[in-house]
Amino acid sequence: MAQLQAITRYAVTDHARYEMARRQVDDADVARVLSDPEQVELIRTERGVYQSRWDIGDPPRTYLLRVFVDIEREPPEVVTV
Repeated sequence: MAQLQAITRYAVTDHARYEMARRQVDDADVARVLSDPEQVELIRTERGVYQSRWDIGDPPRTYLLRVFVDIEREPPEVVTV
């Protein structure tokens, strides 16, 4: 399997934008996960999952932010969050 690398240049689909708004995830959060993920997995030849844990709120709660990316496109395309 291919080794997935950090992503700094990418496109975001309309569906991903919808899910980001629904889940209150902003562009900076997605950029941070893609550029410095805690874990990256290839789920099929053309799609990777980049993920990191986030501590949010007061008191803080830990959440997992997962970004699904079609990595074979140019630029890579965020398909959902």
